[in-house]
Amino acid sequence: MHALDALDHKILRLLRKDGRMSNAKLAAEVGLSPSACLRRLHMLEHSGVIRGYTAIVETTDADRSVTVIVQITLERQTDDYLRRFDAAVRRCPEVRECYLLSGSSDYLLRVVAQDAADYDRLYKESLSRLPGVVRIQSSFAIRSVIRPGMTMVDEPAG
Repeated sequence: MHALDALDHKILRLLRKDGRMSNAKLAAEVGLSPSACLRRLHMLEHSGVIRGYTAIVETTDADRSVTVIVQITLERQTDDYLRRFDAAVRRCPEVRECYLLSGSSDYLLRVVAQDAADYDRLYKESLSRLPGVVRIQSSFAIRSVIRPGMTMVDEPAG
C-alpha cells in the first residue's frame, strides 16, 4: 500500500459522502483532470485502500429487523483461540460486523435478527457455540443515531 497524500484523502472523503459521484465531478472537486483523478481512483482500488462500494438500503416497515450489539469474552486470548473464533464468526451471516477489542470484552459484534425470538435462536444455535466463548452480553439497539452513509448534517427521516 502506498502512502496517501492530501488529494487521496480528499478523494476518499468525497467518496464516503457519495460513492456514486461521477469521475468528472470528483475530479472537479479535488482539482484534477478527469484522467488524473481516474488514475488515482484506480490506484486506491488496486492497492486495497478502497475495498469496494455498497448501497445502504433503508428498511421498510414490513422489513423491520432488530440490531443487537453483542460483547463476547473468550476463555483465553491466545493466537489459537482468536484464530478459531475469527474463523467461526465469519460463518455467521447474521453477524454484520465484528471487532477485536481491548478492554473488558474481547469482541464486539453487530448482529441483525428479524426479532427478539430470532435473536434467541441465533444466540442458542450460533453465538453460544462459538469456540472459546465464556460470556455473552447483548444489548438491543433502540434507534440509529449515526449509521454508515449518514453524514453529520443528515437528519433521519420521520
